[in-house]
Amino acid sequence: MNPVKIQAIARKEFYHLIRDLRSLYLAFAIPLFLILLFGYALSLDVDNIKTVAMDHDKTSLSRDLIHKLDASSYFNVIRHLPNTKEVTRYLDHGWATMAIVIPPGWTKNIKADREAPIQILLDGSDPNFASISLGYITKFVGEYNNKLLFDFLDRKNMEKIKPPVEGQTRVWFNENLESRNFILPGIIAIIIMIVGAMLTSLVIAREYENGTIETIFSLPVGAGEFLTGKAIPYFFIGLTDVLIAVLMGQVFFGIIMKSSFWLMVLASSIYLFVALSLGLLISIITKSQLVANQYAVLVTYLPSLLLSDFVFPIVSMPKVLQLITYIVPARYYIDILNGLYLRNLGMAHLWPSYTALIAMFIILAFMNLIALKREGM
Repeated sequence: MNPVKIQAIARKEFYHLIRDLRSLYLAFAIPLFLILLFGYALSLDVDNIKTVAMDHDKTSLSRDLIHKLDASSYFNVIRHLPNTKEVTRYLDHGWATMAIVIPPGWTKNIKADREAPIQILLDGSDPNFASISLGYITKFVGEYNNKLLFDFLDRKNMEKIKPPVEGQTRVWFNENLESRNFILPGIIAIIIMIVGAMLTSLVIAREYENGTIETIFSLPVGAGEFLTGKAIPYFFIGLTDVLIAVLMGQVFFGIIMKSSFWLMVLASSIYLFVALSLGLLISIITKSQLVANQYAVLVTYLPSLLLSDFVFPIVSMPKVLQLITYIVPARYYIDILNGLYLRNLGMAHLWPSYTALIAMFIILAFMNLIALKREGM
């Protein structure tokens, strides 16, 4: 390939890009907006669960239970309600997610060593939120039971019972269990797909619509030179967006990469090659900017968002979708970024994902050359 010809095509595409406000908006404004939106708004953490309490017992022990529940970082007791009708109203209108109902005689039953049930009502309209909330309240009740049991044994001057199995939990990688540390790598993958695939899906289709493609075909330029020149400006824009995303993640959200920065640059570059090749292939096949943009959303953006282990875990998907995820490039890129950001892994552990992305790029580049040569170049 002739570097002079590639430079000429890249310069032409760069001049068109800086004159196209829509492309510049997609290239810089949307990625920045996504970083801030996903970073601040999207959170899978569950805390401050809005809770209402109805205490029919009205004793020091029942008030102590509600006070300890409200003191927990996971629950926020917003109201003490007088009757069941009010509890139902709060849950029906979504003003509260959980309700705790303490029946009359609850303390009396505890002191008489009888069963002392309490009622927990949980809004299950959001099953993920409800299941996590259920785990929190189950753990809270278990710990409160242990406290009452230990108090009873102390009053009787009896030795505390040690459970036969005691689990000692230690969290690796994401020690604070903050979903934001996991979300940022996914945002970078989405940004690259927007800049790489969605923008390049328009470049050759635009030549067809403007009627300049025949002139290009008549030039002494090879298919590889033409594709490379078209992709170069978008490669540098995409890489700039990646570096901005990494910097914003560190400044705004305190997310620091644990492993090698250069391994991240290498992975981002390969992933950008894949995205650019995919966008160019869509542009060659469709020959229409409107159709190309729609195809790019369906083929690149949505799979990257939904089938990449970013928002929805792959292991929870049906088997058919799990198989489809193997052809989604974002799956491998997010796996690399999670290894670099959270697990402090190196090439020795991440090489399968690097290899998969390189293989995808080679296949897509070959398909681009074939498609363009069939058009007459």
